[in-house]
Amino acid sequence: MKLANKSTNKHTYWNPYYGGFLLGILIILTFFLTGRGLGASGAMKSSVVTIVDKVAPTHAENNAYYSKFLSKGDTPMNTWLVYEALGVLLGAFISGGLSGRISWRVQHSPKITSKRRLIFALGGGILFGLGAQIARGCTSGAALSGMAVLSTGGFITMLAIFGSAYLFAYLFRKNWI
Repeated sequence: MKLANKSTNKHTYWNPYYGGFLLGILIILTFFLTGRGLGASGAMKSSVVTIVDKVAPTHAENNAYYSKFLSKGDTPMNTWLVYEALGVLLGAFISGGLSGRISWRVQHSPKITSKRRLIFALGGGILFGLGAQIARGCTSGAALSGMAVLSTGGFITMLAIFGSAYLFAYLFRKNWI
């Protein structure tokens, strides 16, 4: 009975505990192999520095922030964090394609429009990016990698992430329920 139901359900996902276990193993291996944890904000930083360098090279060279990441004969895109982010995107598309979950749709509550959902998603993404820049790293780098090395800051970051998520989820619940 379970197999028949599983084959007709096109939205079958991995067990989240299995995924979490594999993420933990991946973080440990990343520390072992590279000496640092996972994080997507480093790849985004490399992409932004590369774009600014291509569009306005003089500005990039004279800017204190951008110039730290520029070197003659090498590109900021030549870092393992960029390849990690590309691998995550590619893996997500492969997983979605194999399970039939790739489509152009906007999932939202019946109480709001697709436009409002997209505006909230864009606003949240911008705030998330600004917060990652202010914090000098994204949640995966600060919380998951911090907790993997038993850093007090990692645990505090994770508590702050979930605490603020619960607070804002309550304030914005009418957009989802």
